[in-house]
Amino acid sequence: MVFKSGQNDKKIKSKTSEEKGIWSKAIVPMSEWNDKDEFLDVIYWSRQVLGILIGVVMGLIPLKGFVALALFALVNSGVVYLYSNNFQKIDEEVYGGMWEVIKEGFMTSFACFLVTWIIFYTGTHFDSLTIDEMN
Repeated sequence: MVFKSGQNDKKIKSKTSEEKGIWSKAIVPMSEWNDKDEFLDVIYWSRQVLGILIGVVMGLIPLKGFVALALFALVNSGVVYLYSNNFQKIDEEVYGGMWEVIKEGFMTSFACFLVTWIIFYTGTHFDSLTIDEMN
């Protein structure tokens, strides 16, 4: 089987360099976002990582119930708000208001948080859960 290199290789290379450019703009304060979807993509994917990290931390610390859920929502939304408003200093009207930026990817991040939180909490505290049930 013979593979031809050509336009597909150029598309892959240009897409990879665009992604590097997006993520490098994400860590530089007050970057200029020519395409609003680029900034929203950074918010979306950063929020997924943040949801997983919060899930790991709250799973290792035995937080449970409404307190953990409320704390997740506050931390997750607060980090996105501070990042977009103070670090990037975006014009929120371009994105339809700050509420649109804050809710970008929230439910997917919440799902990532729940799965990670349940796995780490159960894996770490399984012995204390089974002992409590036996008594």
